[in-house]
Amino acid sequence: MALTLEQAISRIPFLKDARDLRTTELKGGITNRNYKIESGGKAYVLRITGEGTDLLGIRRDVEYAASKAAGELGVAPEVYYFIEPEGYLLTRFITGKHISPEEMGRPEHVRRVADKLRLFHTRAPALQSEFNAFRVVESLAKVSRAHQAKFPADFGDLMGRMEEIEAAFLKNPYTPTPCHCDLLNLNFMDEEMPGGKNELRILDWEYAGMGDIFFDLANFSHHHRLSDEMVNVLLHQYFGEVRRRDFARLKLMWPVSELREALWGTTQTGISKLDEDFQGYADQWFARVREDISDPRWPEWLKDVTRT
Repeated sequence: MALTLEQAISRIPFLKDARDLRTTELKGGITNRNYKIESGGKAYVLRITGEGTDLLGIRRDVEYAASKAAGELGVAPEVYYFIEPEGYLLTRFITGKHISPEEMGRPEHVRRVADKLRLFHTRAPALQSEFNAFRVVESLAKVSRAHQAKFPADFGDLMGRMEEIEAAFLKNPYTPTPCHCDLLNLNFMDEEMPGGKNELRILDWEYAGMGDIFFDLANFSHHHRLSDEMVNVLLHQYFGEVRRRDFARLKLMWPVSELREALWGTTQTGISKLDEDFQGYADQWFARVREDISDPRWPEWLKDVTRT
């Protein structure tokens, strides 16, 4: 059973006896409850995790390790405490603003994201959890079926296209790398810094694991509906050049990531007690998968991705 806010605070050594505590619930989360805590001139964010999130593939110990590494690298807010065994995180509260999806698609912000992702991918230590996008999709589908979720009539065809992508990828296998794996727009914050130059931070490392860097690149791209021109900007900033095989791998991973989003929605219809339209969310993402796998360049990408 989840701890109350008061119970959670009582488990944090440097806050439990504070006499000047102020708490405010932060809006925007779906599976967790987040609170701003102020004490001693400092501000923190406490995440109280939702029940049943393990069925979504979340491991709180891995989230902590990824958040800690990202904080130390300047990619995310620093972690101050981890409440075990519940898996609640206390991080630094940052003052800033979210960047709209439209604005995030501008070249200067795309480059900033590429720099932060490359920093985490290359400098973070190995995480004790695998994030193989294809196995994640299969796992979510299995949980969804177990909870009598609703699938579209062409679900078998969509899964078949995913298998086609994986077969192409296996001809040039990826190197497992620390990845974020959930780069939706709300997980970015532009922190206000002294001197007026803001610093981009990436939040919410729940799904982090050892994965394919192209999942992160594709996940960010489709959440922000990047044009091919902006995908090339992202790839050039990340790699220093744009290679056909990299463009193809990102574009093929794009619908895999969207299928994961759709199945996250179907899973939530079976396990969540929240009053959210998870089926509508799933249906939206299934529609996007259909749109993207119909691109006439698909056969070309399947060939390009095998280039060495």
